[in-house]
Amino acid sequence: MKVPLLDLQAQYETLRDELREAVLRVMDSQQFILGPDVNALEEEIESYTGAKHAIACASGSDALLLALMALGVKAGDEVITTPYSFFATAAAIARVGAHPIFVDIDPATYNIAAEKIEAAITERTRAILPVHLFGQCAEMSAIAQIGERYGIPIIEDAAQAIGAMDEGRQAGTVGAIGCFSFYPSKNLGAAGDAGMMTTNDDEIARRLRTLRVHGSETKYHHAMIGVNSRLDSLQAAVLRVKLPHLDSWSDARRANARRYDQLFRDAGLLEEIGLPSVRPNVRHIFNQYVIRIEEERRDALREHLRQNDIGTDVYYPVPLHLQECFSYLGYREGDSPEAERAARETIALPIYPELTVEQQSYVVESILRFIERDNLKR
Repeated sequence: MKVPLLDLQAQYETLRDELREAVLRVMDSQQFILGPDVNALEEEIESYTGAKHAIACASGSDALLLALMALGVKAGDEVITTPYSFFATAAAIARVGAHPIFVDIDPATYNIAAEKIEAAITERTRAILPVHLFGQCAEMSAIAQIGERYGIPIIEDAAQAIGAMDEGRQAGTVGAIGCFSFYPSKNLGAAGDAGMMTTNDDEIARRLRTLRVHGSETKYHHAMIGVNSRLDSLQAAVLRVKLPHLDSWSDARRANARRYDQLFRDAGLLEEIGLPSVRPNVRHIFNQYVIRIEEERRDALREHLRQNDIGTDVYYPVPLHLQECFSYLGYREGDSPEAERAARETIALPIYPELTVEQQSYVVESILRFIERDNLKR
């Protein structure tokens, strides 16, 4: 049996006609940059998230960059964030000339440890940038309280978390700005790169809209220096077809996660395999289903699964504070021990909505065979 890490073709087959019709509509209109579909998508995301403003951009990476620019983060400033995330989280901070200040993660959720943030605040701290990793919100109540106490804005990296909720609040609506990615592998994926920013602040929304078009509110007149990060209409049209299905797809991922949990229990693997931890009062949308195993077994298990045609990946093998390009910051191994341990022990398993019961059973049975064989060698 083949079980890919992600099967985009399965989703496409269910929407083929609607997607083709949407793309042809844009082609016939010859309106490719921003335009009616982008405007409509922004309104639909506002309705979905409950945010007052949704501003589309070219990618999730650009959303982070634009958010920092809109808040005036500049060279010499500091932004507190997690060392355990996709590279774009810290790269956006560095690109505006600021320094990422890495705070270690909670080992259960892989999100930034909220109780460690306050100790990292200095007079140069200009923003706190938590990541809602794998589809589960960081502890936003605690983080927001810290931000309010020190007058520091919060930027939510919700790239993997559209539709996730924390204490009844949608991801991306608690902080000053929420940043989303619609990369094809996300729960809501475009046919290429696409991003979105949400905010409840009118002035921040105005700045974001201006910054994404070279800092221009009136054509050829530039009040600020921005970037070229306009969403194209083809991506917006694709996303508008998919958005009504988002909650059902996320529910299917959640159901698959519960099934994995039960299959691992039934197989007697809970002493060998660490399962995802879900905080109370959250809606985890499982962009990834990530398990843990002893680091000396991790790569061997991945190879075993590869040989059995089961796709896996490691998110992320090198924590951000140990990336070569950030060596100038002076971080060393051991500075974020939980992030470093997660990088050595985690494996992401297939979790996409169309995954069948038979495929999930095959994945767990394959892991059981590996554990049994490996235990005999010990």
